Amino acid sequence: MNDENILTAKILLVEDEESLAKGLEYNLSEEGYQVDIAKDGKQAIEMFDKNNYDVVVLDIMLPYKNGFEVAEHIRDKNPKMPILMLTARTSVDDRVKGLEIGADDYITKPFHLKELLLRIEGMLRRKSWYIKSVSSNPVYQFGKNELNFENLRCKHGKHEFQLTHFEAILMKYLIENKGRIISRKELLENVWNLNPEVETRTVDIFISRLRKYFEDDPSNPVYIKSVRGSGYIFEPGQKD
Repeated sequence: MNDENILTAKILLVEDEESLAKGLEYNLSEEGYQVDIAKDGKQAIEMFDKNNYDVVVLDIMLPYKNGFEVAEHIRDKNPKMPILMLTARTSVDDRVKGLEIGADDYITKPFHLKELLLRIEGMLRRKSWYIKSVSSNPVYQFGKNELNFENLRCKHGKHEFQLTHFEAILMKYLIENKGRIISRKELLENVWNLNPEVETRTVDIFISRLRKYFEDDPSNPVYIKSVRGSGYIFEPGQKD
């Protein structure tokens, strides 16, 4: 997906507040995106199943089926689909739940249009980078772990599981920078396209999840290590 394709990407916007939905549709269309609007969770699932989209912008509070249920359906159908959640809730638990279900990012209402546009563009660029990055080396092994970056299927010993698209993107970034300390600030800027001055637990949540997948003892990691006061380092050379 090159720059031209990014700016003509197709977005499924799931928002039941009509005035907000129409305003976002107008502004996204002005940027060159193609936009379909779903006004409730049921309609969102129907539209997603019938059409091809490049990214889904998904509100949590929806009639019939909430955003968490819609996100789970999307993940089952297409693990690689980028999902940006909109939420009026400020609870950390809600944000964590969205990320655990498989949302790639979230933005809290009210938000600035420019921030939303930057988040969407960042997600599309990450998707493009990821596709190019895995084409030459789709399978990666370390310790008792095996990652298939094409279908997102992974193994930890005999246990098989599937990563979300963003978990795979983060893991790919750690692998490409193995042996180097990566700061939280760098991850927020280069992986999430977020302002590192904004308080967020997003990095910690995702790192914790990766450790649960790939470490024998997540509380005492040997691959994805914390460096106090500096960030994280991925060291695949540790032998089991």
